Formats: sequence, structure tokens, C-alpha cells
Amino acid sequence: MKIILHEKRIILVGKAWEIREKLKQYGQQYEHVAEWIHATKSS
Repeated sequence: MKIILHEKRIILVGKAWEIREKLKQYGQQYEHVAEWIHATKSS
């Protein structure tokens, strides 16, 4: 599975079950995708 980060979007590439699991994982940490993008740009 690949996670590609751009300035205003995140692209998830992989099998459907992998993407669902990754979204569940990140959904517990971040309420909105914008928070996820901001956090990855900061680190």
C-alpha cells in the first residue's frame, strides 16, 4: 500500500481492504483530512 501526500490532498493506493483499514486507523487520530495533511506537512 502507498500513501502519496500532496499539498492539498492525500492519495491512497492499494487494495480496498488495506485502504479501509488505513482510513480507520487515521480516523481515530484525525477528525478531518485537513488535519491529517497539516500534521504530515509539519513533521
